Amino acid sequence: MSAATLLLPLAVALAGSLAIEAAASPRRPSLRPGDLAIRLAGYALITLFWFQFSWRPWLAASSCLLTLAILAVVDSLKRRVIGEPVVFSDLALLAQVPRHPQLYYTLPLTDLRIAGPLLAGLAAVVAWYLIEPAALPDATGAAILAILGLPVSLAGLVLAGLTTPGRALLRRLFPRPDLERDVQRFGLVATMMGYALRRLGEEAPPATKPSPAAGADAGDEVVVVVQLESFLDPARIGGPALPAMSRIRAQATQYGRLAVPAHGAYTMRSEHAVLTGCEPETLGFGRFDPYLARKGEEPTSLARLGAGAGFATVFVHPFHRDFFDRARVFRRLGFERLVMEEDFAGATRVGPYVGDLAVAERILAEVAPGRGRTFVFSVTMENHGPWKPGRLAGIDRPLDQYLHHVANTGRAVERLIDGLSGRRATLCVFGDHAPSLPDLPPSAEGPAATDYALFRFGRNEEAAPLRRDLTAAGLGCVLRDALAPNRRG
Repeated sequence: MSAATLLLPLAVALAGSLAIEAAASPRRPSLRPGDLAIRLAGYALITLFWFQFSWRPWLAASSCLLTLAILAVVDSLKRRVIGEPVVFSDLALLAQVPRHPQLYYTLPLTDLRIAGPLLAGLAAVVAWYLIEPAALPDATGAAILAILGLPVSLAGLVLAGLTTPGRALLRRLFPRPDLERDVQRFGLVATMMGYALRRLGEEAPPATKPSPAAGADAGDEVVVVVQLESFLDPARIGGPALPAMSRIRAQATQYGRLAVPAHGAYTMRSEHAVLTGCEPETLGFGRFDPYLARKGEEPTSLARLGAGAGFATVFVHPFHRDFFDRARVFRRLGFERLVMEEDFAGATRVGPYVGDLAVAERILAEVAPGRGRTFVFSVTMENHGPWKPGRLAGIDRPLDQYLHHVANTGRAVERLIDGLSGRRATLCVFGDHAPSLPDLPPSAEGPAATDYALFRFGRNEEAAPLRRDLTAAGLGCVLRDALAPNRRG
């Protein structure tokens, strides 16, 4: 095995990967020597990763190029829909893609358009194994050492990044999350690796359970918080006026625009911000998927605060338990009971998902009079994308589909208002993120704001509604007062 046998394929992999990223990137890659060295090191590690499975240099080089090509395609799609580059935490979502392809703009694995290329690729790999000889030492002992030594060395590099000197170096390279800058400097691969190691090396800051505000108007019988999928006032994107918005402006205690952490996706970021009151900036490199990073261990969770104040805590979501690992995470967040997709068997679906009106009825059933103090956090699904032909009979334009669903969302909000009026209750509704519609593309200025409304029934309802714009985390802090211990009588 000569040096040229290994170095030439590696050189092709590095040069080809750089060319792929340069062609696909919306910004010219940095060619500063230090930045370029880190970028090429990332490509080399990908090549070595594939090399350890076959010990065939040209197969490894080709696998590296294919990996970069796939990443570039996914990155381009993600930027177009969400306005954000691919990030390391996206890899954790890969297992969900074949289980829920409709949510990721992909086809099922059983579709010939997916299965065909996969089978062809597998056949090509098998053929390549037969054609290209392995670049292993001839001696049996040396071959075994090489086969074992390469993965151990790669694992050692990962562990080195978690040592004190390794962490110090990573902090200098990636002092804080800045995806656009870091991808432009170091490329997708090196940035994903660096961010993953920075996240693994981070220690969660100590969090203390907050005390309710001294002047909190405590004593609610019911607190209902509903995260409305892809919700914002449709009039803002050219749609008709929504009756629910008129009622919000006339009857809510306060309402306004809600600054959320992402555009078009990443529901869990808004969920986490509202449920914990933690701004994304406080989460370090865990901000990209707070559930993956913190796994629900949140002392400031509204559910934990509610349970401590004597509320039964219920999570209502008409979708799969495994999505975003919600079943496990929401238990840790402090929810005693989970009402998930299996509990909505037979419920009315509008398009592919359970309708928002059915969710509203289930929420009202959970907080029926006589059931004691109850805190419900719900996440709706009806208006989840993608909006594409065939979703609704006779309605094919994405914006028209969205407006059809958002009208149902408005009816669901009105049903909750009517169902809780007259009781001592708090109702909060908010949009998790703007819809990923062609009519509402991501902006360079940041995620589009959604809308929220907060109703406090059974109090002085003569007061004029207050327009107050908030962040998602700021809304979570406001909601803490509603979950204060009952100090009435």
